[in-house]
Amino acid sequence: MTENLVKTSKTEELQDKRDRYVARGVGNGNRRLAAKAKGAIVTDLDGKRYIDFAGAIGTLNVGHSHPKVVEAVKKQLDDYIHPGFNVIMYPSYIELAEKLCELAPGDDEKQVILLNSGAEAVENAVKIARRYTGRQAVVTFDRAFHGRTNLTMGMTAKVNPYKTGFGPFSPETYKAPFPYYYQKPKGMTDDEYDEFVIEQFEAFFVGVVSPESVACVVMEPVQGEGGFIIPSKRFVQYVRDFCTKHGILFVADEIQTGFARTGKTFAIEHFDVVPDLMTISKSLAAGFPLSGVIGKKEYVDACNPGELGGTYCGSPLGCVAALAVLDILVEEKLNERSEEIGALIEKQALKWQEQYEFIGDVRRLGAMAAIEIVEDRATRKPDKAKTSAIVKYANENGLLLLNAGIKGNIIRFLTPLVITNDQLNEGFSIIEDALATL
Repeated sequence: MTENLVKTSKTEELQDKRDRYVARGVGNGNRRLAAKAKGAIVTDLDGKRYIDFAGAIGTLNVGHSHPKVVEAVKKQLDDYIHPGFNVIMYPSYIELAEKLCELAPGDDEKQVILLNSGAEAVENAVKIARRYTGRQAVVTFDRAFHGRTNLTMGMTAKVNPYKTGFGPFSPETYKAPFPYYYQKPKGMTDDEYDEFVIEQFEAFFVGVVSPESVACVVMEPVQGEGGFIIPSKRFVQYVRDFCTKHGILFVADEIQTGFARTGKTFAIEHFDVVPDLMTISKSLAAGFPLSGVIGKKEYVDACNPGELGGTYCGSPLGCVAALAVLDILVEEKLNERSEEIGALIEKQALKWQEQYEFIGDVRRLGAMAAIEIVEDRATRKPDKAKTSAIVKYANENGLLLLNAGIKGNIIRFLTPLVITNDQLNEGFSIIEDALATL
């Protein structure tokens, strides 16, 4: 008697193993499995090709497997993998620190600590600020996202899925108001709204926490997970001046916005503001785990030897990858290309907005672009269901696409900055089909 055997594909086999062996709490926007990735194209195990509009959540500004990054890492592997900077130093850490200090805004003397992840960078920025000021309180903003560690969960504003059931959180973290121009009260101009939010910000430091208790204010120059919300120059400069007046360190969280994403090396440059400390990660090392804090020497020097660091912090592989990335940004003019990509996204999105009542807002800074999906423009009520349907359709039809926002109703664009115009248009075509299905 012969049994009928159903052959299981490698993809199905690994999907089953993922469900059996990988923690359910790890999210997956796409359940296919990557086999190869180059530039802005990912190919799965079954040979299906995807245009990448997600960039590993903004990690791949120079694209997948950039030849210069691959070459640098291969060369490093022949020499050593990880002697541990705390045990014996190596040149790439020091060379990268020097370049980052030169790139960061401001003329003050600076220093760098290299770490592993974005959340780790934020935690260390807070440690430096607390050590220097002798204060404990940390202020972030409505809709902020800074990480999933205990301290950074407390600094993050989005409850689901990041915070529910994981408390208690680190004390002395507070959320200040942050402008959201599309959802501002009806009838207000942007200038009037800025004035309104600034008044709320001042009231916050009267009714919620005293400025004299605050070590640092941590701001994303463009809110990422919060929905790609772009503040005005006036608001950012007001917060910077407020910090200076009260002896509070101003920290720019550039983890998602840095390294040409917004058309400048760091997004804070758009606002003509110099931060005291700056956190970096994601596209710094083209996919290798690396992060850092860049800060004025006076502040960073407040910490004694051994108070900052960790086993894998500033790994040689990450450092040489990052050095290659910094060269690529200049050689391939990625700041300029970022603006070009953003303009193309905006032009296409505005056409869609004319066609579809449920596209409420189109916004961008450089190539950090977003579309806000609403039930209708009159109410501006967020429509998470439509947003999820668009993202699902895209991922099923050859486009890696992500949503964002407190209400989950933002389509965000984080394409590699090496993407071609033809690849962009191919991705637009898939989104267009998705919109038509609604």
